[in-house]
Amino acid sequence: MNVRELTADQLCHRCDPESIPFASTDEVGPLDKVIGQPRAVAALNFAIGIDKKGYNVFALGETGTGKYSLIRHILDKHAEGEQVPEDLCYVNNFKEQYKPRLLSMAAGKGKELAEGMKNLEDEIRTGLRAAFESEDYQNRLQSIGEEIKEKQQEIFQTIQNKAAEHDMAPLRTPAGLIFAPVKDGEVVRPDELKNLSKEERKELEDKAADLQKEAQRLFQKMPQWQREINEKQKQFNREVIQYTISPLLQDLRDKFHDNNQVLEYLTAVEMDIIENVYLFFQDEGQQAALASPTGGRGGESQALRRYKVNQIIDHSESKGAPVVHEEYPSYQNLFGRVEHMAQMGTLITDFHMIRSGAFHRANGGYLVLDALKVLMEPFTWEGLKRILRSGELRIESLGQRYSLISTVSLEPEPLPLKVTVVLTGSPLIYYRLKHFDPEFGELFKVAADFTYAIDRNSENQREYSRIIATAVNNEELRPFTRDAVARVIEHSSRIAGDGEKLSMHMEGLTDLLRESDYLASQNGNSKVEREDVQQAIDSWTYRSDSIRERMQEQIYRDIITVETEGLRVGQINGLSVLQLGGFAFGRPSRITASIRIGKGDVVDIEREVAMGGPIHSKGVLILSGFLGARYATEHPLSLSASLVFEQSYGGIEGDSASSAELYALLSSISRVPIKQCFAVTGSVDQGGNVQAIGGVNEKIEGFFDICRARGLNGDQGVLIPQANLKHLMLRQNVIDTVRDGKFHIYPVRTIDQGIELLTGIKAGEPDQSGRYPEDSVNGKVFAVLADQAEKRLKDMRSAFSAKEE
Repeated sequence: MNVRELTADQLCHRCDPESIPFASTDEVGPLDKVIGQPRAVAALNFAIGIDKKGYNVFALGETGTGKYSLIRHILDKHAEGEQVPEDLCYVNNFKEQYKPRLLSMAAGKGKELAEGMKNLEDEIRTGLRAAFESEDYQNRLQSIGEEIKEKQQEIFQTIQNKAAEHDMAPLRTPAGLIFAPVKDGEVVRPDELKNLSKEERKELEDKAADLQKEAQRLFQKMPQWQREINEKQKQFNREVIQYTISPLLQDLRDKFHDNNQVLEYLTAVEMDIIENVYLFFQDEGQQAALASPTGGRGGESQALRRYKVNQIIDHSESKGAPVVHEEYPSYQNLFGRVEHMAQMGTLITDFHMIRSGAFHRANGGYLVLDALKVLMEPFTWEGLKRILRSGELRIESLGQRYSLISTVSLEPEPLPLKVTVVLTGSPLIYYRLKHFDPEFGELFKVAADFTYAIDRNSENQREYSRIIATAVNNEELRPFTRDAVARVIEHSSRIAGDGEKLSMHMEGLTDLLRESDYLASQNGNSKVEREDVQQAIDSWTYRSDSIRERMQEQIYRDIITVETEGLRVGQINGLSVLQLGGFAFGRPSRITASIRIGKGDVVDIEREVAMGGPIHSKGVLILSGFLGARYATEHPLSLSASLVFEQSYGGIEGDSASSAELYALLSSISRVPIKQCFAVTGSVDQGGNVQAIGGVNEKIEGFFDICRARGLNGDQGVLIPQANLKHLMLRQNVIDTVRDGKFHIYPVRTIDQGIELLTGIKAGEPDQSGRYPEDSVNGKVFAVLADQAEKRLKDMRSAFSAKEE
């Protein structure tokens, strides 16, 4: 079972600089296509093209994979060829003041309407003043007023004639109209009436009473005539006003002749001006008194504010459909709001205080939102689902909706919504929403899955070099040489944790390019060289590895015991990886095993004290299956074993140390010592096969750093699963040390291969009867387990006999 040691050339998947299709990035034009994300691109194109309700997008992928940049690139490209949406304006609803009307019109027309209505006040005031002060208007108004005087004269003449027939005359007094007798054309004096007989006075009084009734009957028509005259005056004023303002509004009517909404609004404006013409004749003092959010503000006249247009969306300079990204998706920022202002202790508002939200700006186009931010904002997620279901956008006050405030608010006319929403977030958020929110799948039918890494084949590597060149040019950095680009590609594979993959973590890539450019400037280079890139990588590591350094220092100073030479029974060096933010590093740990006669159980001390995770516990239980399948087919497994990570003060998770635990267990059973110059990583199955693990580069480097600090003796090394060979992207100092023969890396397929390397003794193959050679590790393990089984059986028989006695 000889295991061939890895050569230095196998420890890193190099990028041949000659494979880069340019000598320097300044020779390359911008990349005009998207690579590495075919599934996400297809999903986005599908959602854009289908144009059906519910086909919104959730772009799922890890942070930094370039989701936002790619989404904007695709959306902007599609939006350029799409129609520009309409302008949106809110205007006064003269019939229902608290339900402002929404007007939509072609792009650029909203500004025309707003400017036209803004200039209307002065034109109307000037026109009306000229009309009302004209001689024709005064003459006509006077002629209408004369009608009532003529009718009054006719009535008085009729009464006078009737009185003359009865020798009576009407007299006007402060008490009203009275009738007095006439004799010889003269009104009889009161003292002469005293000389008349009682019968004559009675006759005169009766005549006067009859005439009084007749006069009263005739004068009862006067109020009706007055109303008719007043109505004539009002009608005349309406005609004058309409005649004056109609030409002023006609220009706007001509501009919007094909928009029925605007034409209806202009008609309503005309009717309201006729009814409220007095607003245009307030003096300055009255205007100041009327200034308010519902009248005027800041010296603005009530008339102008009443007829002013609140344009909330202006597409006059837009090209194509809008692509909007709302960085702060609060409820109001997304759906709009109605503002209020305090006046005399009361909150008041009007249609001018309606403010648009991101959905208004994105209507007719695309809206990109961060899913986590949306979910963290109160009421926003439910509001988002509500408008996507209904297909219309209503501006609602949260305070009023949930009865938090009692002030009067507005109910603006809703906007018919046509927008494709793209949510970005991690896979965890996507699958949680998919599982827990039944409405999510109905509203976000398209999943755009962004991969974290792509295959590192020759074609993708060439295209990746163009991505690097494009990023360099976009960031206006110094040109990168061919060697520098090759080093960036190698580091990308290192970040991906796989020599056959390239990381699509675009944020980390761009950061590396910026830092390399800075260090090139510090080194006086006009172009970024490979050494500058390496220095940037080393500098980032140095800034990030404070905790790693302190933990390794504890090992150097023997505060935490990790042996790198000598032989020990039941003890081995295991390797784990710690991830702190974006920095991962390997940490060696001493694993020990102890055995005794028992019932065949393997005790995981970490699990017993609740420091071991379920995956780690699973790995330990697999060891019991391996021991039973290999060594206890003819007799019961009669040992109890304990496994522990010595001096571990935090949780243990993962199964990458299960092979190391099994080696320690076999050593403890067989009493064969393990070479402490080795460290081991790899998981194991019940058949004894060593399986791939993650973080293989960091684990190797973690043990290498300990050995180097203590002094390399030429025997030290690491055992890794053979399946991890494709993942190797080790540091240059590790590669150089391996090339010098001072450090060794062995790939193993099975536990038997590993135990031979660790002990220097053959593992042993079973013969036809299933027996292992006595001098092999497996033979020693088999013998110990068989002896323990016999002892346990003997003890059980003795106990049974004693019980019978």
